[in-house]
Amino acid sequence: MTLRSIVMLALAVALLPVAPGHARTNAPAAAASPQALPSDSVYQLPLVLTDQHGKARDWRGRRGKPQLVAMFYSNCRYICPLIIESGKAVERQLTPAQQAKLGVLYISMDPERDTPKRLAQLVRERRIDDRRWTLAAPRAGDVRSVAGLLDIRYRQLSDGEFNHTSALILLDADGRILARTEKMGSEVDPAFVAAVKAAL
Repeated sequence: MTLRSIVMLALAVALLPVAPGHARTNAPAAAASPQALPSDSVYQLPLVLTDQHGKARDWRGRRGKPQLVAMFYSNCRYICPLIIESGKAVERQLTPAQQAKLGVLYISMDPERDTPKRLAQLVRERRIDDRRWTLAAPRAGDVRSVAGLLDIRYRQLSDGEFNHTSALILLDADGRILARTEKMGSEVDPAFVAAVKAAL
């Protein structure tokens, strides 16, 4: 399936049962954009994310700056800490000026438990740079759409844990996927880091 097909499918799924007012509320902001979104932009999907500060924002507000994106959940004890460390490892390969040009967005697949309070706690526990990193949760009904869009496969287990894809995804300033790596840990993927630097 092509990226454009994934975008269109996720958008169609997200717009099926829309509560009155939700999609319409975001429409004027999209119309007021100086430029229409590319058809293969992930921002074609309306998505409100609530971050570690309790602020709810449409993710299309991140347009204009390349983004390092991943999906995770805070109660994960094994691979998700590695996903966080992988993002830090990529950042360490960048100069301070390059870091300032890159947004970092980690999206929870477990919005029921990943409240702003819990996400803020994780920021402290993992020593995450709160100035540049955003940890955020979508509404429960939007998790499957954004995961499908980013090609993150996940399945919740009976004990509340998740089996899921581990990946870092690079978006350009318009939300198009430029690169992806599933190499996790402190050893960075050189090709992915090169793609990040090129995007900046």
